[in-house]
Amino acid sequence: MEKKKYINMDMKSYAMILALVVIFGLFYVLSKGANATPVNINNLIMQNGYIIILATGMLLCVLTGNIDLGVGSVVALSAACAGKLVMEQGWSVPASWAVALGIGLVMGVFAAVFIAYLDIPPFVVTLATQLMGRGLTYTLLASKTVGPLPTSYTQVGAGFLPSIKVAFGSGQIDLLSVAVAVVATACILLSELRTIKTNNKYGFPNITPWQMVVKNAIFIVLIWFIMTSLGRNNGIPLQLLIVGIIVAIYHFITSQTVAGRQIYALGGNQKAARLSGINTRRVFFWIYVNMGLLSAIAGIILSARQGAANPKMGDGVELDAIASCYIGGAAAAGGVGTVTGAVVGALVMGVLNNGMSMIGLPTDFQKVVKGAVLLGAVTFDVLSKRKKN
Repeated sequence: MEKKKYINMDMKSYAMILALVVIFGLFYVLSKGANATPVNINNLIMQNGYIIILATGMLLCVLTGNIDLGVGSVVALSAACAGKLVMEQGWSVPASWAVALGIGLVMGVFAAVFIAYLDIPPFVVTLATQLMGRGLTYTLLASKTVGPLPTSYTQVGAGFLPSIKVAFGSGQIDLLSVAVAVVATACILLSELRTIKTNNKYGFPNITPWQMVVKNAIFIVLIWFIMTSLGRNNGIPLQLLIVGIIVAIYHFITSQTVAGRQIYALGGNQKAARLSGINTRRVFFWIYVNMGLLSAIAGIILSARQGAANPKMGDGVELDAIASCYIGGAAAAGGVGTVTGAVVGALVMGVLNNGMSMIGLPTDFQKVVKGAVLLGAVTFDVLSKRKKN
């Protein structure tokens, strides 16, 4: 009987998940458990939902070895248009959202044409759209805040899915949150069993059993902690559902489709990708159009969360989105990175922001810490590749 072969798990792939757990644990001690309360977990999710959406789209740009500096301005401009139409023109909320999405698409197409077909460097083009978009936002809003937005608008950013509360300990818990945790746990276990079956079928080695158990246990514990915390508060935020759908779609695109493989090929070697028959111009075009659309969605959610639209909305969020990708394991040169990694990177940034605010660190010093984390993540990636080579 042939002896089964096992290999050690690639710890680098899970380094940031472990870092997320360690950072959260550190702030748990420093805040005396305040960061682990159901209310704070709910706030952590709702405050970073739009960042996760932006990081998902930004990952596609980063995979090509580029970035998009204009997303913050598109967030603001889209939100400003939707807010003005609802509050001052009497438009319905769905119609205003459609216009906001159209604004995002137009801004994306504008940048994509210069990048894909005129060969202008993405850094220059997106810096221009950043300045133009912010200027248009200030002009449109006349440097004023539009709000408060109606409940039908704010529900998408501050509302919750219907919940069924049952007694739990000294309080109550939402059954829908528990059901989601059960389904997610089943999916993780079934996925692992499928991977083992596939590896056995083709003679590939599996991960060492104890490492596999530890890895899945960490994921399952995190899911149950988050979902039970949400269930003990107000249930599942509506924006978490939206974020989950977007992340699932882009995870599928990047890992299971021809379009996803073309993006990775483009980042690995643009010239080789073009010579292999990939229409690199078309790939660049849809990546930046897609970024404009996701920026508009993020703008709608952010304005709904805040209950108003203002000219400074989204200021600097492009840096958070870019940092999320790099912290999540994306390579600075392109060609390497995953949607899951970008989400983990966004959560690391969110936990850092939330934890530092809770323990009272000055805002200026918070920026120093975030910069150090970003620099450390990129340095780790570069040095590990150099060592491997």
